[in-house]
Amino acid sequence: MRIKETLLYALSLVLPVACASVGHPDGGPYDEDPPVLVKSTPGINATGVSNGKVEILFDENIRLQNAFEKVVVSPPQMQMPEIRYNGKKVTVELFDSLVPNTTYSIDFNDAIVDNNEGNPYENFAYVFSTGEVVDTLAVSGTVLNAEDLEPVKGVVVGLHSCLDDSAFTKRAFERVSRTDSRGRFTIKGIAPGKYRVYALADANQNFLFDQKSEKVAFMETYVSPFASEAIRQDTIWRDSLTIDSIVDVKYTRFQPDDIVLRLFAEELKMQYLMKSTRSEHNKFTLFFAAPNEEMPVVNGIGFDFDTQYVLESSARMDTLTFWLRDSMLYRNDTLDISVSYKVPDSLEMMVDRTDTLRLVPKKKWAKVVEMQQKIYEEEKKKFLRSESRKEGYDKENPPQYIPKTKILPVRFSGSTSMDVNGDCSFAFDEPLEYADSSAIHLSQVIDSTLIPMDFVFRRSDMNIKEYNLFAEWRPGMKYRLTVDSAAFKGMYGGVSEALSRDMQFRTLEEYAVLYLTIPGVGDNAIVQLLSSDKVVMQERSNAGRCAFYFIKPGKYYLRLILDENNNGKWDTGCFEKGLQPEKVYYYPHSLDLRALFEYTQDDWDINAPLNEQKPLEITKQKPDKERKKMNRNATRKFK
Repeated sequence: MRIKETLLYALSLVLPVACASVGHPDGGPYDEDPPVLVKSTPGINATGVSNGKVEILFDENIRLQNAFEKVVVSPPQMQMPEIRYNGKKVTVELFDSLVPNTTYSIDFNDAIVDNNEGNPYENFAYVFSTGEVVDTLAVSGTVLNAEDLEPVKGVVVGLHSCLDDSAFTKRAFERVSRTDSRGRFTIKGIAPGKYRVYALADANQNFLFDQKSEKVAFMETYVSPFASEAIRQDTIWRDSLTIDSIVDVKYTRFQPDDIVLRLFAEELKMQYLMKSTRSEHNKFTLFFAAPNEEMPVVNGIGFDFDTQYVLESSARMDTLTFWLRDSMLYRNDTLDISVSYKVPDSLEMMVDRTDTLRLVPKKKWAKVVEMQQKIYEEEKKKFLRSESRKEGYDKENPPQYIPKTKILPVRFSGSTSMDVNGDCSFAFDEPLEYADSSAIHLSQVIDSTLIPMDFVFRRSDMNIKEYNLFAEWRPGMKYRLTVDSAAFKGMYGGVSEALSRDMQFRTLEEYAVLYLTIPGVGDNAIVQLLSSDKVVMQERSNAGRCAFYFIKPGKYYLRLILDENNNGKWDTGCFEKGLQPEKVYYYPHSLDLRALFEYTQDDWDINAPLNEQKPLEITKQKPDKERKKMNRNATRKFK
C-alpha cells in the first residue's frame, strides 16, 4: 500500500504541469495578430538623416523570412546592406554613402513575421530622407516574359529621371523594386517628375544593362507618377465563414499602377565555334554559338576534303555534321581541318574568322577493326556449329561462311491509328546512297482487295536522314504498304530488309473543328492551338479569321503571335535599336473540344490587359500562396 500511495502522490505533481503545457490544444487562444511596430531609429519618415544604420523595434520576438529575396533598398546599394534580427529588433546597416536630399526606402514586403505563428507584418516599407522632404509617389505594374507571357519573378525594375536611353547602359537605377511571384512590382519613394521605366535580369547586380546576355524590358514612353484620392470596398468578416458588412474605404491611389513590361533576351550576335565532336570515325559535328548567315567553309589540312562528305545541317546552320564518304579518309585516327566563318567585329561588321581543329575519335581505328574481327569470328563459329549438327556434314570440307549483308535499320512512322492530316515517314541512322521508290508499293484495302495508289516519295527538307511518303489519304480507310528488300542503301553499305505495314486513318467523327474570328487582327498573325502550352497546330490568320481541322478531343488553349516581319516565327527585340519583341497574346480560357462538334469563337479580345490573359492552368510560374489568418480561434471553445 505504501508504494501505491507514493505513485499517486507523484502523479498528482505531474498532472498540473502537463495541463499548463504551451503546446496543448486547450492551453489558450492562438496568436493570430501580426507584430506591432513600437518605435524606430531614425523615426519613420524622418528627414535630415545622416546615419545609414536603422533599428526597428516590435512588441514581440520576430523573424525575417527570405530577406535576400524580399527586402529591397532604394536607391540601390552597390555594397550589400546588412540585414539582421535579434529578439524583437530588426537592424539594417547601409554601407554606401548616403546621397544628399534623397528619399530612402527599405521595403520589407511581408518578410517580417512573429516568431511563434509566423503572422506577417504585411506591406511594410521603412522610409526616411537625407533632405528636408520625404518623396511619397509610387508606380507599379507587372513584368512578363515576352515570348509566352509568363510572370517573371525576382527581376529588378528601376527608374531613370534621365530620359536618354544611354542612362540604362551607363548609370545605376535611381530607384528600384523587385518582382514577386506574380511578376508584380512597386517602386516607392519617387519624387514628382518624368521617368523611364526598365526591367533587368541583373546578372552582375550593378543595376545597369551592361551585358548582352541579360534579359531586359523597356517602355517607349516615360511616366509621370501622381497620386489621387480613391475609394475601395473592404469586407468585414463576422467569423471565418460569415460576412458582417462591406464598407467603403478612402485611400490614396498611386499611379500609374498598370505598367506592363515584356522581358526578352536579345539575339546574341557573338559568334564562335563552341565545340567539335567526332563520336565515330566516319563523321564529325561542329557546334556554333549562334546561327550562321552563310555556310561555314571546311577544308582539310593535308588532304582534299571538297567532295569527301555529305553535309547534314540544322535549319539555322549552327550545327553541322559531316558524314565522310571515303574509308581511306575516315580510317585516320586524326583529321586536321580548318573552319572559316563570319563573326561580327566591335562595330558589328561581319568579318572572316578561321579556326583549326584536330579531330580524334574516342576509339582508334585498329580497335574498331579488332572489335569487327571479333564479331566476325563469333558469327563464323555459330554458323559452323549450326552446320555441324546437320546430316551429311563433312569435317574435311566444311561449308564456307559468308558474312551476312549489313542491315540498314528503317524506322517507319505509319500505324493502325493515323491522323487524317498526317503523313508517313522513313527515318535512317545515316544518309542514303540511294532510295528506290519503285520498290515501294502502296495499296488501299477494300474488302480484302488491294487497290494500288499513287504517292509521292521524297527526302525531307529539314533532315537528310528522313524521307516522307505523301498520298491522298481518306478518313476511315485502310491501307497497306510493302517495301521490297534492298529498297534503301546507306552510304556505308547497309541495305534495308523487306517491310510490310497495315495502316488505318481515323474517321472524321473522331475529330473536332474550331473556327476563330479575332477582331483587330489582320493577315500577319500566327494562331497556335496549344495543349498544356505545347503547340499542336498553327495557322496564319486571313483577315482575322482562321480554322483548325482534325482536332483530337481534349482541352486546348490558344496563343497568337503578331508576326510583324512575316517570317513565320516569334522574334525577340533589341534595346539598342529601340525594337520591342513581337507581341504575343493568349485566349484567357481553356477550350474543351469534343468529337463531332464544330466550335466558333469570336470573343477573343487581344486588347485585354496582358497580365490577365494567360490561363493559370498553363502558367508555369505559379503565385506564392498568400498567408491568411487562419482564424483558428473561431472554431475552438475555451474552458
